[in-house]
Amino acid sequence: MALDGRILAGLVRPGARIALADGTGSPRAAYPLLSELARERGDLRLVTGWLPGAPDGLDLEAFADARTVMPGWGLRKAVDAGHVRAVPARLSAVPALVAGPLRPDLLVVAAVPGPVGPVLGAEVGWVRAVIDLGVPLAVVLDRGLPRAASGPPLPDAQVFVLGEVDDGPHVVPSGEPSAEHAAIGRHVAGLLTDGVRLQWGPGQLGAAVVDGVREAGVRVRTDSGLLGDGVVALDEAGLLLGEPVATYLVGTAALYGWADARGRAGRPVLHRIEHTHDPSRLSSDPPLVAVNTAVEIDLDGQVNVEGTANALVGGIGGHPDYAAAAARSPRGLSIVALASHHRGRSTRVQRLSRPVTTGAHDVDVVVTEHGVADLRGLDRAERRRALDPLFLG
Repeated sequence: MALDGRILAGLVRPGARIALADGTGSPRAAYPLLSELARERGDLRLVTGWLPGAPDGLDLEAFADARTVMPGWGLRKAVDAGHVRAVPARLSAVPALVAGPLRPDLLVVAAVPGPVGPVLGAEVGWVRAVIDLGVPLAVVLDRGLPRAASGPPLPDAQVFVLGEVDDGPHVVPSGEPSAEHAAIGRHVAGLLTDGVRLQWGPGQLGAAVVDGVREAGVRVRTDSGLLGDGVVALDEAGLLLGEPVATYLVGTAALYGWADARGRAGRPVLHRIEHTHDPSRLSSDPPLVAVNTAVEIDLDGQVNVEGTANALVGGIGGHPDYAAAAARSPRGLSIVALASHHRGRSTRVQRLSRPVTTGAHDVDVVVTEHGVADLRGLDRAERRRALDPLFLG
């Protein structure tokens, strides 16, 4: 069934700001309609988050203003080219932004057909905060999305269906961990005890951490912003305790099938940001161990995840949220894990190339392939000396 552009056009007033739902389940089928409407009107504004792949069909230059609260992944080139403005914001602050200075007039979102109305599928994120504003919802019904979101169906009075597709979520493979990543994963696993809540990111490093956990046989709970294929591996190994908590799915068919394994009811592991990134909840029991990476770390342990001097890599995201919560969690740990070198250059620098993402005071432990530096309780000089052996060569 083709999408109906007339419905979308009828929902968009002159000069409107349109919120485009992000994540792997972003409504890609609506990108051409949005672009065509933006070219025709010439005064439309766009706000979105992270897109896992190149936004094919989305003409970002056609909008009078386009902004993202998470510029990495698929939006890197557009940000570098000046077609999208990157708003520096931790993920927990996004609901306040969309309820205030970035308040949209319309949300374009994909949802799964349900017995009592459309439901969110592969992510919840900040979308619930926009829905709560009472704005119209231009909905692409996507039968290929997993039923992984908690919460009620979309409010019927706000829903305007553009059409139905079978696209499903964007597929994002983790990649094979390098030897350095594998060593880091083993070091991280050695810091874990049975029953902790573990947060990790997607990609090669995240895969290596999961491999390390499996090798060590540590049973963990999962409490993370992004939920990847690793949760399936932990579940199959009998090492996953309880139901995971996350706000986005990002992975392959194995993950999406696992998330939809309960048929029509799905597996409601995805929650709104106000829940997943709540600092009080995160820092409570069981202990939270947050494993995050960095593009660079400076001599004192300050972290940059946004990019190098010459290239954008990612956005702030939930890095400071989880690091701060884990540092405050009794018996928890805020871990920054990274390879000591990247393309022949040390990842420890005299001065960060970009602004600080996470302060040194929210970093408990740094891990590289060379070992572990526990920085807790150390003064500045001691922290520097503790980090030195991790960045050899």
